[in-house]
Amino acid sequence: MTALLRLEDTRTRLASGQVQGHLEVYAADQSSTVTVDGQAQPLEADPTAALASTLDRSPLYAFEIAALLRGGTIARQLPRDRTQDGLFLLQPYRPGAIPVVLVHGTASSPARWAEMVNDLGGEPQIRGRFQLWVFLYDTGNPIGHSAGRLRAALTATVQELDPAGQDPALRRMVVIGHSQGGLLTKLTAIDSGTRFWDRISRTPFEEIQIRPETRALLRQSVFFTPLPFVARVIFVATPHHGAILAGRRLGALAAQLITFPVAVFGGLAQAVASTGDEKLIATLRRPPTAIDNMSPRNPALRLLASIPVPSRIPAHSIIAVKGEGPQEDGDDGVVTYRSAHIDEVVSEVVVRWDHSCQGQPEVIEEIRRILLEHAATSGNSRQGGGA
Repeated sequence: MTALLRLEDTRTRLASGQVQGHLEVYAADQSSTVTVDGQAQPLEADPTAALASTLDRSPLYAFEIAALLRGGTIARQLPRDRTQDGLFLLQPYRPGAIPVVLVHGTASSPARWAEMVNDLGGEPQIRGRFQLWVFLYDTGNPIGHSAGRLRAALTATVQELDPAGQDPALRRMVVIGHSQGGLLTKLTAIDSGTRFWDRISRTPFEEIQIRPETRALLRQSVFFTPLPFVARVIFVATPHHGAILAGRRLGALAAQLITFPVAVFGGLAQAVASTGDEKLIATLRRPPTAIDNMSPRNPALRLLASIPVPSRIPAHSIIAVKGEGPQEDGDDGVVTYRSAHIDEVVSEVVVRWDHSCQGQPEVIEEIRRILLEHAATSGNSRQGGGA
């Protein structure tokens, strides 16, 4: 907020010894100028103090490990008067502003985007053209399940905000994912066909006899097509070909500690028991955790890596590499350069930092560059830049 004090007829009132006026308050995402003496004057705004106050002692930090190890943590902790799908708008919806959706990684939360939210929110060019949204999810759940929830939340929100389809900015959405969040982000933009389903079942999907709600959940978690409103994706330290720890003993131990919400996955296993599809029943009885999904040896991850983002949706990579050695042989402590690199991106930037790089100035500046490029283009063609 910016506060402006307007004093009325000051010269006369100063002579009388009593000065009167009124205080006007302007929200930074609603107003950029104010009229003074008939002239438009720019308003200054700095979100830093307000954001810091919001995050001070935030319960989000406590969610991070709990939401990795205990599925259903987010749903249990969020008040019932708040959204239950995990998608939050950081400001009231503004028609004409392009959504930028921030998707956090494993054992993390939207709080880890604070530096980026602060810097982008304080940049008038960004603040005037974009609106920031964040997605919160249980990071131990299977990646397909979490991606399905993200896709459903985005679809429902776009429909709720603009049921008549009159806001073209909503259909130029940019999705940014860090680490595991980058894999969820990719699943908003690709066409998987039946490949993920064929990996877990020998029976064609339409031939299995299950309840409609079970079918809907399975479809949401296994079949992916490009969301029509996602126009650009950005991957930050994303393990497209697997994470280092996920393929080692520590990763296997972490996967064993993760528990799923029984109401979801236990119910799925029971629901498909009557199909007789032993391969599918075995998969749903012990679904792979997100840690399992990020092992370099995981068949589903390899399948995902084989499906490129279509050229009509520009994709960008920001890859972290520690130290000063050759980037091709380096890593960020969690993801190697070779795992994070994919050929279809229109730009790739390497920053010398560790895995938690999303708050670093070089990363924020590159995302700022991409967003300004996005705002300046029609969104209908593949754009390059930023070698």
